[in-house]
Amino acid sequence: MKTTLIALLFFLCQSQLSAQSPLTIDSLPMHGKVLVHKDFRLDLLAKKEAEFNEALANGPRMARGYRLMLLSTNDRSLAMNLRAKLLQRFPEQKVYMSFQPPYIKIKFGNFLERSEADSYRDEISRSNFVSSNIYVVPENIEVKADKLKEKEIQ
Repeated sequence: MKTTLIALLFFLCQSQLSAQSPLTIDSLPMHGKVLVHKDFRLDLLAKKEAEFNEALANGPRMARGYRLMLLSTNDRSLAMNLRAKLLQRFPEQKVYMSFQPPYIKIKFGNFLERSEADSYRDEISRSNFVSSNIYVVPENIEVKADKLKEKEIQ
């Protein structure tokens, strides 16, 4: 009798419990369509990220190339004067000034080809900006994407 009562109680409770209610077509709001509510700032963030990625892709890249080693001195005023003269005479090229104690070193340019570096070396030596030797030094240089493409085409 006891087992029958427990079995009856079990079946009554089971019929009242259900994991989910059955779905009807009327209970579905849009019949298979999904409605997304999103913040407008997500679009702005995606646009900013796309601009950043494009700028990064089109920005300067590193490549093996050459720079001119113009000066290694401990005279700061001489180094600053040379830097100013180079920036005035060659605004299209970069001048790199570094301090490695006790010397200030000035390197010039970003050249993909050694011949281009040699032509600038000859021009700088003719202008008498530097009284010492000018060396062509192989280094990792900054190259814009369009210059890399020109080199690959040739």
